[in-house]
Amino acid sequence: MAALSFPFLKPNTSFSSLPFTPLPLLSRNISFFPILYAPPHRATLTLASSSAKPPPATSTSVTVETATENHANSTVVVIRARNRIGLLQVITRVFNFLGLRIDKASINFEGDCFIKTFFVTDSHGNKIDDKESLERIKKALIEAIDGDGDGDDDVAVSVESAARRIVVNKPRLSFGEKKSKVERIFELMDGFLKNDPTSLQNDILHHVEYTVARSRFSFDDFEAYQALAHSVRDRLIERWHDTQMHFKRKDPKRIYFLSLEFLMGRSLSNSVINLGIRDQFADALSQLGFELEVLAEQEGDAALGNGGLARLSACQMDSLATLDYPAVGYDYANQYGLFRQVILDGFQHEHLDFWLNFGNPWEIERVHVTYPVKFYGTVTDELLNEENGKVWVPKRTVEAVAYDNPIPGYGTRNTINLRLWAAKPSDQHNMESYNTGDYINAVVERQRAENISSILYPDDRSYQGKELRLKQQYFFVSASVQDIIRRFKDAHSTFDDFPEKVALHLNDTHPSLAIAEVMRVLVDEEHLGWNRAWNIICNVFTFTTHTVSPEGLEKIPVDLLGSLLPRHLQIIYDINFKFVEELKKRIGLDYNRLARMSIVEEGAVKSIQMANLSILCSHTVNGVSRVHSKLLTTKLFKDFYELWPEKFQYKTNGVTQRRWIVVSNPSLCALISKWLGTEDWIRDIDHLIGLREHAANGELHQEWKMVKKVNKIRLAEYIEAMSGLKVSLDAMFDVQTKRIHEYKRQLLNILGIIHRYDCIKNMDKNDRIKVVPRVCIIGGKAAPGYETAKKIIKLCHAVAEKINNDSDIGDLLKLVFIPDYNVSVAELVIPGADISQHLSTAGHEASGTGSMKFLMNGCLLLATVDGSTVEIIEEIGEDNMFLFGAKVHEVSALREKGPALKVPLQFSRVVRMVRDGYFGFKDYFKSLCDNIEGGQDYYLLGADFTSYLEAQAAADKAYVDQERWTEMSILSTAGSGRFSSDRTVEEYAQKTWGIQPCRCPF
Repeated sequence: MAALSFPFLKPNTSFSSLPFTPLPLLSRNISFFPILYAPPHRATLTLASSSAKPPPATSTSVTVETATENHANSTVVVIRARNRIGLLQVITRVFNFLGLRIDKASINFEGDCFIKTFFVTDSHGNKIDDKESLERIKKALIEAIDGDGDGDDDVAVSVESAARRIVVNKPRLSFGEKKSKVERIFELMDGFLKNDPTSLQNDILHHVEYTVARSRFSFDDFEAYQALAHSVRDRLIERWHDTQMHFKRKDPKRIYFLSLEFLMGRSLSNSVINLGIRDQFADALSQLGFELEVLAEQEGDAALGNGGLARLSACQMDSLATLDYPAVGYDYANQYGLFRQVILDGFQHEHLDFWLNFGNPWEIERVHVTYPVKFYGTVTDELLNEENGKVWVPKRTVEAVAYDNPIPGYGTRNTINLRLWAAKPSDQHNMESYNTGDYINAVVERQRAENISSILYPDDRSYQGKELRLKQQYFFVSASVQDIIRRFKDAHSTFDDFPEKVALHLNDTHPSLAIAEVMRVLVDEEHLGWNRAWNIICNVFTFTTHTVSPEGLEKIPVDLLGSLLPRHLQIIYDINFKFVEELKKRIGLDYNRLARMSIVEEGAVKSIQMANLSILCSHTVNGVSRVHSKLLTTKLFKDFYELWPEKFQYKTNGVTQRRWIVVSNPSLCALISKWLGTEDWIRDIDHLIGLREHAANGELHQEWKMVKKVNKIRLAEYIEAMSGLKVSLDAMFDVQTKRIHEYKRQLLNILGIIHRYDCIKNMDKNDRIKVVPRVCIIGGKAAPGYETAKKIIKLCHAVAEKINNDSDIGDLLKLVFIPDYNVSVAELVIPGADISQHLSTAGHEASGTGSMKFLMNGCLLLATVDGSTVEIIEEIGEDNMFLFGAKVHEVSALREKGPALKVPLQFSRVVRMVRDGYFGFKDYFKSLCDNIEGGQDYYLLGADFTSYLEAQAAADKAYVDQERWTEMSILSTAGSGRFSSDRTVEEYAQKTWGIQPCRCPF
């Protein structure tokens, strides 16, 4: 017989490294039944004849025997192993993966072991007797059996809180009961959920009736969405359990990503695409009379963040899962998010964002994973082992309850975890209140506890706001650190290997209290010596800062920190004292530099400088672009860089192409795959460079323009539904969407629009024919206490009111403000944009991931040379962008000129139009005008205005030549591969975190 061949297997291929291939009936590990537990062990393989002496019952072996007469055409594989949950499914999975058919199987038990006999054939029903093929089968079985182990991290976890102890017990069964129960479990759960249309429809209807509690004969789109979401979540949970189980079994070094924000957006579309079952669900739903796209619109955005930093965190979680890195993200579960932006008469109003009003099917409450988080109180001395120690006696305790959100990777079974913490009152305090009849106080305490995780970024202009923000930061840090240390101690008896197994990443300074918290736990609770604990601290923490100016660095008043977290203040003082004393030996008594580098800042308000703490205690400090890194090392943290240059790195931020092309722009996704001849770019975005070969192809141009037109139609329909304004599809869609801030210079954009309007208004009709029509789109939120930003929003609406209702202008110019801009709205706006503006004053944007999302979608950029724009220029060339404005090194000199700085007459004219009340609200806009005239123009709007108008004129000229414009658009997408978060995460993994991929084999 011919040898059995596996063309996809190289001779020395490791089974655990095989690419993921979806199979319809794979068996799966049942990690959620914590019975028949046995620790991982190594397997041995023996090839023997039927007369060979069987190995001892306590060992594990795989033997291949001669078939019996009844199964002469089969190869007999006998596996003897210690009985443990899930091993049978792993073995069956190997056979399925290799394309082998099981004709018959039997199982017998000998004490703690089972003997499983399989009669297998190849895919053609023939016996396998080729030696090389048998060796490959044996190798696959050995690796699978050898790697199999126990359940996920949180199975049977017991966590003692301040008030109660929740214990999940493993049942103790006799051998006979074990055998019976195991066989029954195998029978019930011996396969993954199926993805054929009938199975998917059954699952959806099951959730309609039993989860949503609606009749399967009468349910609407929202109820169908809920059922669909739970069906998808079921499949996420399968992969999630297997991934966590695999991580625990392999015990790799893990990255724990601490971030106060994760702007996840909607989960449904992203999940079905990453799971590889989008088309199957679409087909199943269409047969039920529903459309997947319509149901996806029923989902609200998860309001767990705001702006670029938050979306960056979400993209990095997607990349960590896709690249198979062992990772956990941590944040707190804010109930109302930042705020919902409502525009009334052009003014921004902030409303609570009740994004959880209709539930969140993607999160899983883990009531058995809860930790006490302490506040206030006093610190006392204690004597332990004849050494002085400290004991923190808190005054108030709240409970942190875990809510898990599975994050699937693309093209892999790996599904990692985003764990959020919700604040709940301590039962102990409640019982004391109820026992004394003080029910009102019990209710107040509950509200006080839950307020901690109620809203993102409370207004910190008052002491109460500052205290709440500090509570939030410590709350999620404390719960996360307890969870991380618990997970480590489950597998290790000492802290010797802690730096080899744990990487703790601080995404900006918001989680920096984790440093003091880990130090407190190691010294006060684990009773490690200070020096040993300090060595651990300096080897586990890494830090990324997104700040570009000293004013943006976080500082915590000492009085506030000492009141809320007295022990942490002591620890920070101790760290600072030792650091300053060592620093004096290095640099001498340079008191100015010592003051700049000290963690404790003396001044009118004595404060803790959290960035200094983070730099001191982290082994790597990261910038987020080349320009940003230079600012950090030459200005912001120059003193630290001169002391420890080896600490400082930079990794240009990136965004995930799965969200920003595949999910948000499916038409472009299909077109790219067609012309590249592969979908591999979705996982390996470097393939996009292949589009350059076709950039001048006329056929591609036609298809590319059609995709853009379809996306512009979608955006135009949204604008009309949102504002009632009809816009021309022939116009250039000009977009600036980002947080409203003076340095981002939305005001420069509005002044440019006023200048354009003024020019058109003063043209004769013949000249107006030559004008390139524009639809100018602005979107973003202003912080509640940022009055200047709110005035910019109002000015945008006032100008829009004048322009959009001027019959002389018609479709030549329209201005639209999109309220409550979020991820799902961005998924409409970005694919439909022709040009995107990124106008930050040079030196003020750390990276700017928004430009990367537009770039991926073939949108041309009009930008200053700031943040990641430098790297974008290197990839696509200046000829394919519209650059303007002062460079970073020129900004200081321009500011020094002050009132002597000459501004163009066009700038003075448009500012005068605003100041004189041409758009109304003369008194209200006076301060805006004052801020940019008379030498007060800190962000250099006047200095850059001429250059800005020239860039706009160049964009108009390019847009007229549609073939050239389309080629530039294609080249923009082709050059965007460098700006994938996959590349960013790989750099972090290799250069900063020291972690390796840990791919779940099934």
